[in-house]
Amino acid sequence: MKLIVTLLCVLFLTGCQSADPFSGTNDPKSEWWELAFVEPDYMQVWVEDSSVQDITGRVYYRANGGSAAGGEPEDGTESARGWSIVDGSGKQVVGAGLPVRIYVRWQSIVEKKTWQAWVDIPEQARQLMASSIHKRCPETPDQEARFMASVYLGLAPGGVVQAWVKDSCHKAIKVARAQAEIEPLGPSQGKNGGRYAYPVSEKSKRYIEKWGIPYGSW
Repeated sequence: MKLIVTLLCVLFLTGCQSADPFSGTNDPKSEWWELAFVEPDYMQVWVEDSSVQDITGRVYYRANGGSAAGGEPEDGTESARGWSIVDGSGKQVVGAGLPVRIYVRWQSIVEKKTWQAWVDIPEQARQLMASSIHKRCPETPDQEARFMASVYLGLAPGGVVQAWVKDSCHKAIKVARAQAEIEPLGPSQGKNGGRYAYPVSEKSKRYIEKWGIPYGSW
C-alpha cells in the first residue's frame, strides 16, 4: 500500500512539473555561471584581476580580467551618465558554486587610478541566478530558458562598483553596490613602471573635454 501511495505521489509531482508552461528544467544549460564586466560609455577600464568566493567558502582566483563592455556612441548626449549597457560576454567560473563575494581590481584609464574592492552578493541574487536557467520567461514561454546564469560587475570612475544579474526574461536586476579603495601600489601593483594598460581613446578625450566625468551618476 505504501509503495502505491509513493508511486501516486511521484506521478502527481511529475504531472505538475510537466504541466508548468514556464518550466525550463529540461532546457539545455551550462553547469557553470559567468562573470562579466561593464563600463559606462567612454569611461574605459582594464580589469587586472578578479576572484570569486562561492557558497562553499572556496575561493577561485583569476576568475576573469581584461576589457569591459562599453560604448562610445558619439550621439551628442551625456551618455556616460548612469548605466546604458549591462550586457556583454563574460568568462565561466569553472568549478565554482554560486557566488557569495567577488573581488575585483581594475585600472580606471580615464582617471589614471587603480581601484580594488570586494562585492558582497546577496541571497536574492543567487536565487535569481538559479531561477533564470530553470524558468522560462513568462512573456516568451515557447523560448528556452537562459543557458547560463551571469553576474555583471559595472566599474565606474570614483571606484563605484555595481552588480547585476539577469532574470529569466534577460532583464538586468541590480543586486549590489560597493565602494572600492585605491590600490596603493598603482597599476599592475607597481610591476609595470606606473604605466596603464592603454591610453585614453580620442573619443573619450573629446567626450570628457565637453561633458567631464559624471561623478555621482553611478
